[in-house]
Amino acid sequence: MSANSPTAVITVRGLRKSYANVEAVCGLDFDVFEGEVFGLLGPNGAGKTTTIEILEGLRQPTAGYVRVLGYDPTRQSMAIKDRIGVSLQATNLPEKIKVVEAVELFQAFYSRSVDTLQLLKRLQLEDKRDAYYSTLSGGQKQRLALALAMVNDPQLLFLDEPTTGLDPQVRLEIHGLIQELRDAKRTILLTTHYIEEAEKLCDRVAIVDSGRIIELGAPAEIQRRTLGNSLLELHTAQPLPEETIPSFCGAEKLHFSADRKQMMAHTTKPARTLVEIVKWVDQLGIELTDIHLKRPTLEDVFLELTGRRLRD
Repeated sequence: MSANSPTAVITVRGLRKSYANVEAVCGLDFDVFEGEVFGLLGPNGAGKTTTIEILEGLRQPTAGYVRVLGYDPTRQSMAIKDRIGVSLQATNLPEKIKVVEAVELFQAFYSRSVDTLQLLKRLQLEDKRDAYYSTLSGGQKQRLALALAMVNDPQLLFLDEPTTGLDPQVRLEIHGLIQELRDAKRTILLTTHYIEEAEKLCDRVAIVDSGRIIELGAPAEIQRRTLGNSLLELHTAQPLPEETIPSFCGAEKLHFSADRKQMMAHTTKPARTLVEIVKWVDQLGIELTDIHLKRPTLEDVFLELTGRRLRD
């Protein structure tokens, strides 16, 4: 490996996990590199949580090779747990425990720790340090869960569905906190079934379905590799002509509505195609009423590869 090659914090090869006759994880292969946010994206039941629980040393794999920070989770789980931070899908604490008490309790589990007050301040919980857990809002509870995951200054953070069940405003708030961690080059493995979350936060994603990785790479790279085309949609006040339509740069398919007032173009060069179509419509003396440019999303990729949506 060259001096410029990224360091693999997690290495997974041929990972499998079976329960009776059900194979929840079916031979996963991926690496997570130091300083990146890596996402496992897929619907509920895809095997995401089972996978990270194996990496955390909470479950035993049926087969495969796994290393986390150089350790084998099946034999060295205590060494791993001392160096990682984990935020589960749901964190439930005693109702009468205070915020600062919860943080100090979790601190006692590790060989190293960070400054408690600084951590609470960073996660906007400083004024809630003496509040009971039962009095916290959903967003505050999730921020506390992140504080507990970061109390040992972990080399690696596992965030399992960190915004599930939160309202949109709180979700954006948690996104901001994760973005700060990303900017600080903290290594994070994130599971989610929210498309916008993966596209916004992750350097690379593995799209998982039925225990298998069906695509892996940077979100934009996956979109380009799998679909390649953007969809350009134009609406006009008057019908577009039915005679021969000129060819537009990058446009591969053209579709018209029954009344000829809507045109859709699949294009590999959306900017060039848009300019040429707008010029053509203007030359016809037809009024444009609306234009939409839709680039392929990870949802489109999943639909293309599986025939169904991520949240079906």
